[in-house]
Amino acid sequence: MKPAFCVVIHDVADARLAGCERVIAALEEVAPSLPLTFLAVPRFHRAAPSRSLERWLSARSARGDELALHGHVHLDEGRPRGGLDRIRRRVYTRGEGEFCDLDAPSASARLRAGIDWFAGNGWPLRGFVAPAWLLGPGAWAALRAERFAYTATLRHLHLLPGDARIASQAIVYSTSSAWRRHSSIAWAGALATWQRHNPVLRFELHPHDADHAGVRRSWQRLLERALRSRDAFTVAQLCDRWRADRMPVGPLLTELPRPH
Repeated sequence: MKPAFCVVIHDVADARLAGCERVIAALEEVAPSLPLTFLAVPRFHRAAPSRSLERWLSARSARGDELALHGHVHLDEGRPRGGLDRIRRRVYTRGEGEFCDLDAPSASARLRAGIDWFAGNGWPLRGFVAPAWLLGPGAWAALRAERFAYTATLRHLHLLPGDARIASQAIVYSTSSAWRRHSSIAWAGALATWQRHNPVLRFELHPHDADHAGVRRSWQRLLERALRSRDAFTVAQLCDRWRADRMPVGPLLTELPRPH
């Protein structure tokens, strides 16, 4: 398969939709017709989705973009276990790693609620991505029991229901403070260079990633570079092509069937 890349927009919900649209406008400055994957949250921070959001998502789906399920409430409501776990779940992910600490029945109930939301709106559903890419053992068990084609972690795309995975570290930015912005710009540039020969490059953008000029220019430059040598896909398309490229070929017929 020719080297590929995908662009994923996280946290699609009413409260973040204006930011998502700013990211889309910045993407279109570089490439007007990229296929995009949108990670939609059914009840972001417990708020029910509006009909205008659902119409917006339906329009993106009709355009050919992919909609994937992104948690349920996008909040980590569990209790951290120790100092390192607290840093990871309360500081690094700002308390949004929803599927980090759920048991299997709880994770399954949230997955089913999201599946029903997609079905009620007539949206195709192939993928699930946990908020902050955090999946605990219970969430993994629930996820493997459903009929998703893929999920993602920070460093891999996982093809479901089996154990195959595509190595691809997400290029992602943090914008909540000046030091996070500067460090993530440097890290994203180094990461893109390190992955220049990787078959799959992932741009994982969040609603605030077009709000700061330095961050916006950073990922726009990396995207321009990717466009010169890579094909763009939604995540579902990329996973399908990966499977097809590696599908084992059955044994050749050594003799023709004899006529009766």
